[in-house]
Amino acid sequence: MKNFIQFLTYFRIVAGPIIFILILMLQNYGVALLILFLASLSDYWDGYLARKYSMTSVLGAVLDPIADKILITFSVIAISLELASIYIAFLGSMILAREYWVSALRDFNAQEGNSSATSVTFLAKIKTVTQLGTFCLFLLGLYLNSALVLFLANFFLFLAAIITIQTGLSYTIATFKK
Repeated sequence: MKNFIQFLTYFRIVAGPIIFILILMLQNYGVALLILFLASLSDYWDGYLARKYSMTSVLGAVLDPIADKILITFSVIAISLELASIYIAFLGSMILAREYWVSALRDFNAQEGNSSATSVTFLAKIKTVTQLGTFCLFLLGLYLNSALVLFLANFFLFLAAIITIQTGLSYTIATFKK
């Protein structure tokens, strides 16, 4: 079971570059959507199974958010390039900036013995679901060649950016509160 849980995390790490290639080089949006959807599900299942079978580890706790960041980074860049969208690129950059900032906060808090300041919150889990769901929606819109679905994806991207920034602010305040 431990190997399967680790595989799910590694799957997200590898899925990011594969999705990038599928979108930008092959324009195979259907397969990219399927892989992103499966990778999104793996984010839930690796944590659930690790907790259920008491197989959580320090390595898993470190790799899980990194795997998410890799998946999000490749998805944001590929979709913004494919759609030649400044809007997606800007909001995606805001999302990525928050992701890297929170990683720095987590490292800082680990060194300061204040890891609880950046423990994953329920809103942060909603953030991840919203981000991954939004990128799945973009790929669905590309696959269906649907302006309506792409419009909805743009709306959800804005929502994801707001939630992302809010969680980043919450972690920042918790880190520097004296």
